[in-house]
Amino acid sequence: MTNKEYLKENKKNRKGSSNFISLTGLSGILTGVYALFGAFTAHFLVSNYLNPDSPISLLPISFLEYMLVGIAILVLIFSTLTAFIMSYRKAKRNNEKMWDASSKKLLLYFSLPLFIGGLFCILFYKYGFNGLIPSAMLVFYGLACLSASTYTFGEIRYLGIVHIIIGLISTQFTAYGLYFWAIGFGCIHIIYGIRTYRKSDK
Repeated sequence: MTNKEYLKENKKNRKGSSNFISLTGLSGILTGVYALFGAFTAHFLVSNYLNPDSPISLLPISFLEYMLVGIAILVLIFSTLTAFIMSYRKAKRNNEKMWDASSKKLLLYFSLPLFIGGLFCILFYKYGFNGLIPSAMLVFYGLACLSASTYTFGEIRYLGIVHIIIGLISTQFTAYGLYFWAIGFGCIHIIYGIRTYRKSDK
């Protein structure tokens, strides 16, 4: 394949995947809102657990950890469903095919780093490196965005780079991992979503 043919094919792939991420602006804003709500809930639980006068402090530490993991999973589920439903509705409204070859590749290249990152988080938890889990989530999410950027719009690449940087910085401040998690998955997603919405969703 010549360089010209490769560029043509890459352009085709980006165009074909546009319906899959057509609502990335608004869904990005909502993802940020979900993350901030999840971070607030997690902070509330941890603060009350450390307060000896709170009934939550009577719970075993393992139960608190399960609740924190559950919050993260719920944020992921709601974010994924929001992106899927909104993308499907817009694709249907524009009479476009949502699931084509390029969108399937996008899903593969995005999911693989997340899966590997999930394994790392499980290993960190197993060996007691809980403070590095938020950092790992940020870094591997950023890598997932970079990996998928070939089959989507270029802005995703910058979203990934920002998350990687925040994740690496947070490794030096593990006591504040939840705050970095909220900044990355919450604030950065909202800023990115607003920017993308103004640019292409109107």
